[in-house]
Amino acid sequence: MSSSIETRSIDYVPLSERHGKLWHLWPVWFSGDAHLATLAVGILGMSLGGNLLWTALAVILGNLLGTFFMAFHSTQGPQLGLPQMIQSRPQFGYIGALLVWAVALIAYIGFNAFNQVLAAQTLHQLSPAVPAGSPAVMTGFALLALCLAVVGYDTIHVAQRWFAYLMIALLTVFSVGAVVLLKIPAQQWDPAGFRAIPFIAALFAAASYQLSWSIYVSDYSRYLPRNVSVRGSFWWTYLGAVIGGTWMMLVGTVAAAAAPKLDVAAAMQRAADSIVPGLGPVLLTGALLGLVTISALNFYGASLTILSVADTCKPLQCTARKRVASLLAAAVISTTLALNASGDFVRGFEKLLAVLLYLFTPWTAINLVDFFLVRKGHYSIREIFNPRGMYGRWNWRGLLAYGVGFIAMIPFFSVEGLYQGMAARALGGADLAMLVGLPAAALVYLLACRSINIEAERLQAAAADVGLEPDDGVSGP
Repeated sequence: MSSSIETRSIDYVPLSERHGKLWHLWPVWFSGDAHLATLAVGILGMSLGGNLLWTALAVILGNLLGTFFMAFHSTQGPQLGLPQMIQSRPQFGYIGALLVWAVALIAYIGFNAFNQVLAAQTLHQLSPAVPAGSPAVMTGFALLALCLAVVGYDTIHVAQRWFAYLMIALLTVFSVGAVVLLKIPAQQWDPAGFRAIPFIAALFAAASYQLSWSIYVSDYSRYLPRNVSVRGSFWWTYLGAVIGGTWMMLVGTVAAAAAPKLDVAAAMQRAADSIVPGLGPVLLTGALLGLVTISALNFYGASLTILSVADTCKPLQCTARKRVASLLAAAVISTTLALNASGDFVRGFEKLLAVLLYLFTPWTAINLVDFFLVRKGHYSIREIFNPRGMYGRWNWRGLLAYGVGFIAMIPFFSVEGLYQGMAARALGGADLAMLVGLPAAALVYLLACRSINIEAERLQAAAADVGLEPDDGVSGP
């Protein structure tokens, strides 16, 4: 394989290979949100009957909430030098971590299948001669994203930086023009138009969307030097994702308010063209490019997860060839799903976001509590990859906390056309599951970990990693 293709995957990144700057995290996560799929999240509240004023407020609050938890995961990458999902082994066990990896694969593959459907719809909007469900477009789109993912980490970072500059310029023109020129019906600004269900749905859809990044956020910080500040890692990630996500979702909200009967791509194009003639296709094209880069991130994360699963079945030596094989597998699965997707994109996307919120919430709580409160960043890199190591094959603490957190949320589940729990029905359909699952999983895990001898484990981890880094003799934060 060419030396330009990244070789490392789930393995530890030595200090000698660390590089990059903290501010590089900002464009990665700004661009990670500045694309068409994010636009669809901003439309959800409007599609359920909310008005522009309250949907916009819900979008802002949801981004602030969901990104708070997501950004803390980013700080783990430089300290451990590992991708996000492999870090779940100390909490769930060598084999038990397969549970959360299955959840991660649902996210990666599901998002990319929707991205491929949305790409075809967008090209149809730009050129009506292209069928809205074109198999050739969906397949070609996947191949473009796959090529970027194959080259790997550094190229993805560069692509995200250049795309961030482009989208900042385009979104600025749109936003200034929307304030000055776009005509929005007066009822869209009416404070009396508050409706609880659309507001809560929009808030938690935005929170879920940002929380879903948690499963791979440290994948893009793991090459940074180990001594970068935790505070800096958090804020560069948080601000990038909050600004990119909020801005793009609000564009979707405004577009839906101006043209409520059109689909995602058509609504944005009409709104942009009404501001500056010809801006619509340019903005759509930019957002479509962003969909390519974020799909590359999804393929990259899916590859790491597939390799983690393979490593659990049989310890493997990481190579570029294995990376490429796992990427191809992810692309084939997502393309198959995209080609068989239904036409109701926005409603399908809403259901995916809800399911992801339920699945990610307990894991996020457990992973962050373990890293910041229980083990405080002290892990053995070698033991994470040891099938019979100190973290065990099954960790009952993480599995119990995950199960309790998930079960506690069930009465609060509310997914239209899928399931509605008793508490959600009593609340008129409001979905507060995230607010219940986070503290429930965190509390159970904290209580379960009281039986761990943390000091003895820390000494054991340090002894296991002697010589991992030749310069300092012992690895670890």
